Amino acid sequence: MSSVPPVFGRVSSLLSSEQLLTQLRKTQLNLLEIQEKITTGRDVVRPSDAPDKASSLLFLQQSLDSREQYDRNLNHSLHVLSAADQSLGEAAEIVREARTIASSQIGVGPDLQSRQTQSNVIENQIDALLTLANRKFNGVPLFSGNQGAVRGEKVFEDFLGGIRYNGSTRNLEADVGSIGYQAFTSNGLDAFGTLSTPVQSGVDLDPHLTYQVRIADINGAQFEGVTKGSVLVVVNGTRVTVDLKDADTMGDVVIRINDGINGVSLGAGFLSIDGPRFNLTATAGHTIEILDVSGGQTAADLGIELSAVEASSITGSDVNVWLTPQTLLEDLGPAVDFSSGLLITQGATTKTADFSTAATVGDLINTVDQLDIGLRLQINASRNGLDLITEVSGIELSIGENGGSTATDLGIRTYDSSTELDDFRRGLGVESVVGQDDFKFTLHDSRSFRVNLDGVATIGDLINAIQNSAASGGIVVGVDFVVSHASNGNGLIFMDNTLGLDSFRIENLGMSLAADHLGITKNAGGDLTIHGDDNAKVRVEGIFTDLINLRDALQLNDEFGITFAGDHIEKDLDKLTQAHAQIGIEGQRVERQQESSKDVQMTEQKMLSELQDVELTEVITRFVQLQQQLQASLQVGAQFLRTSLLDFLR
Repeated sequence: MSSVPPVFGRVSSLLSSEQLLTQLRKTQLNLLEIQEKITTGRDVVRPSDAPDKASSLLFLQQSLDSREQYDRNLNHSLHVLSAADQSLGEAAEIVREARTIASSQIGVGPDLQSRQTQSNVIENQIDALLTLANRKFNGVPLFSGNQGAVRGEKVFEDFLGGIRYNGSTRNLEADVGSIGYQAFTSNGLDAFGTLSTPVQSGVDLDPHLTYQVRIADINGAQFEGVTKGSVLVVVNGTRVTVDLKDADTMGDVVIRINDGINGVSLGAGFLSIDGPRFNLTATAGHTIEILDVSGGQTAADLGIELSAVEASSITGSDVNVWLTPQTLLEDLGPAVDFSSGLLITQGATTKTADFSTAATVGDLINTVDQLDIGLRLQINASRNGLDLITEVSGIELSIGENGGSTATDLGIRTYDSSTELDDFRRGLGVESVVGQDDFKFTLHDSRSFRVNLDGVATIGDLINAIQNSAASGGIVVGVDFVVSHASNGNGLIFMDNTLGLDSFRIENLGMSLAADHLGITKNAGGDLTIHGDDNAKVRVEGIFTDLINLRDALQLNDEFGITFAGDHIEKDLDKLTQAHAQIGIEGQRVERQQESSKDVQMTEQKMLSELQDVELTEVITRFVQLQQQLQASLQVGAQFLRTSLLDFLR
């Protein structure tokens, strides 16, 4: 007896069809996934394919993507360094030739015509070195540091009779991965000695603490900045925690701590600012204490670990406010004459820096920059004073007074009481004869006195020695004879107020040339004053300066100048060789990093492959099985869909 097969028992045709279609879709989906794996060669095509491996896969892929950029950076860095290496090699050859010329022009033999001919050769070498110093690689200046040619197209340019450097002292850097940042340019200071002689201020401008000063702009009472956190405020024994983590200014600190005090007992006291530090006051009948929380140091850094009792005030430690471009001039500690300004002579150009309308330190910096004479006024490394830097090699710089005391007050006068005699004459110094008098003053009334420079090291010492010698000769210092700094520009002013027919004069004694070196060998005749020369001008100590000095000395047939320039060129060559060697070291470092990067890349690719690559034999076998399964399903489905009622009644 025939019966209906169990697979079809009590199941409608519609449901059977849907089940068949579901199976077909599932098989086709599996085929698609297998096909995608065969095509890509990956077992894990998307994170959802293997959630347990997703984080590792994403990390490795991200690392490999980053390494591609690191490798591009390394490759670019190596090319720039190679170009710089070649250029410095050529520069060294130019300097060696200049050194040889200087040596050949010393002593008996060379005449004026020969030296002037060699002067033209040095001029050509300066031009060649200037061209070399302006080289670029793919638009990147090789010797501009990280600043580039900010004024026009050239990093080094002819300017006011010298050569101006428009770059910086720090190099461009590229992110190259595990070793961090790799410098891949050189700069004017390392290679050519530019910007090497700043006028460094010895004056601490000691900016006051104000409510507007940012916490980030103080060095802190412990000279380690400020670690922002919470502090404890104890009012009459009741503790409250004050959160200073997101405080930005000193005003924020004051407001929050005072809110904490008043939150416990209104009017119990207050925190305020007093000069360069905070001040805590407790009113009558109250006790206030500020402490650090356990493990914290915010109160100590701010100098506010204080305790005030019973109508008393206590002052904290100096928080050492840093100088910033935003610092108000009115908030500086020492009194500074900003109304007079500076008298600046750069080469043959003299200009006045007018600070009369300046309100901030940034205004001072901008005023000097706007003079456009190759000077940079900047905040010093200690962030408590100002430095003045000349960008121009080959010419002399003098910073003097403009009728007031601005340069002295700011500590940037190039000729003041602290100037050392060893700095005169481009570093040759003032040469005196030990144990003998060096020069003599003769006054109108025929009285005279002699000055001995033994033990004299600075201009201040020199003034004292002159005044003491005058007083020892019976001359009333300050009445008959006056010595002072020039009120305009630089140099010493000597005044003879005596009456007589003799000439007021200063002259060397014996074999000493000290008066010449000081720039005071003068004869005023019947005039009352002698204005000494400024022989303490500042120059950039670098190769361009020394080549220009050599060129000029050869042109003037100045053998001493030739010798002087030749000695300095020898030092320049040493500096250039060191810069060349450093570029070579950086290049080797990049090459080693490239090799290391390749090794790491291979390791990461292997790990990635192990995590996501497919086993082709296995997946192809599975693909064939799914094809067979699909074919079988289609055949069964075709057979089933053709059935009728008669098929079931058989």
